[in-house]
Amino acid sequence: MRFFVTGEQRRQTLLNTIVLMFLAYVALLWISNGMMYFHKMGLDPQSVVDYYLGSEERFTHPKSYQSLLEVTHFHLFAMGMLAVTLTHLLLFTPLAMNFKVWLTGLTFGSAVADEAAGWLVRFVHPAFAWFKIGMFLTLELSLAALLILVGASLVVQRHEQRERVQADATVPSSAGEGSRG
Repeated sequence: MRFFVTGEQRRQTLLNTIVLMFLAYVALLWISNGMMYFHKMGLDPQSVVDYYLGSEERFTHPKSYQSLLEVTHFHLFAMGMLAVTLTHLLLFTPLAMNFKVWLTGLTFGSAVADEAAGWLVRFVHPAFAWFKIGMFLTLELSLAALLILVGASLVVQRHEQRERVQADATVPSSAGEGSRG
């Protein structure tokens, strides 16, 4: 991360490439996350209720405490690491600090709320299905925004660096000027 702090990322093509490849990897994770959600549920609250509380029509059982705990345990760590990595990279974009703070809070908040929503549907009330849908969409949109903003920032920085290098190459050298003759 020292490369970002010192501004060396503008001169570090390899580092930029690695970060862009990481963002591409996260984009695949983002896509598969959506596919997994829509394989199990939809944007219809009844599908969420059926997933967590079971469905006689589909012969599915309610999600158990143990099942939810195992998923939550893994997701809290994995989503926390993903959110901290992406929001850390966001800090080094040229966006307004207030926006960065807002998007960071939205990402972390929606990740925790998305996990909590399943528990609320299962053990509190089926009406929390709307909350689950809303938090899933908010999390997906915030992750997409982070991917796009960080990726676009790196691409713009690479382009600006190339322009600076080209401009420096076309400026005539001042060597030999001012010599007496």
